[in-house]
Amino acid sequence: MKPVIFGLSGETLTPDERAFFAEAQPAGYILFKRNIVDRAQVRALTDDLRAIHGREDLLIMIDQEGGRVARMQAPVWPSFPPGAIFDRLYDAAPSSAIAAAHANAHAIALTLAEVGITVDALPLLDVRQDGASDIMGDRTLGAEPMRVAALGRAVLEGLAAGGVVGIVKHMPGHGRALVDSHLELPVVTADAEQLESDLAPFHTLRSAPMGMTAHVVYTAWDADRPASLSPTVISGIIRERIGFDGLLMSDDLDMKALKGSIPDLATAVVAAGCDLALNCWGRMEDMVGIADALPDISDVSRARLDRAMASVSRGSEQPPLEQLLATRDQLLELVTA
Repeated sequence: MKPVIFGLSGETLTPDERAFFAEAQPAGYILFKRNIVDRAQVRALTDDLRAIHGREDLLIMIDQEGGRVARMQAPVWPSFPPGAIFDRLYDAAPSSAIAAAHANAHAIALTLAEVGITVDALPLLDVRQDGASDIMGDRTLGAEPMRVAALGRAVLEGLAAGGVVGIVKHMPGHGRALVDSHLELPVVTADAEQLESDLAPFHTLRSAPMGMTAHVVYTAWDADRPASLSPTVISGIIRERIGFDGLLMSDDLDMKALKGSIPDLATAVVAAGCDLALNCWGRMEDMVGIADALPDISDVSRARLDRAMASVSRGSEQPPLEQLLATRDQLLELVTA
């Protein structure tokens, strides 16, 4: 098994992809809007991927946050709100906000599990900061660390209730970035004391099964390398200071915050301490280069992967999706009416 998550080019596997994936044995896959048509098609695609590997617990992930980040969209699937709505409700009724976030995440999980998706890149634990780039914006759960952690826990538990593994992101915190890391490299100059508030939600939820790094430079810790490429940040901050021992993946290697060839970046993030490299765009040349460049997954990383995928199990009795959506909407009426 190679320590990488690959994207797919389209709605079905090409013969070249099928042969390559069987040989390369990546740790998992990520789906995007280009891979999604309807329930039957997505289920057939994920079943196809599982058949290649012979693993029911195969890591098949998606970014289904709600709001502006949703790969599975209406009218086939329900629309889900962004994280900021739960932050607004928390102002008025904290317990209702937590219950609404849980019901919403449980509903998301049911829609994913139905089509064979096992992992969602949610929740964001990035603490929102005034004046920062809007790339986080309404995706975040708030500007107060305790609130972000409380809502983030509700999201993780809601996803798990529906049989889907959550990912806490973007470690060790993207909330201060002044630019969009999809387009350029953010540099955060806050000192270590100021950064404690960014770390707090991740520390509270350090037992989460999976995490994702940020392509952000933190000059207080490593002035030369973004977190995804920094052994100092991954070992000293994410693993030691935060105390996270779950499966750690990089953010997408194709983001413009990183410079260099995709295979070189894949080897660099793994060498820095990420368990898995994330390569989203399904370009065969890049994927072949990554598979050739990467070593096999380490025993430690494989154990983390297996532990993460075993951390949730879909119960035989699930509430109806419509009931979860109605519960969420009733609770949100306080801020949406």
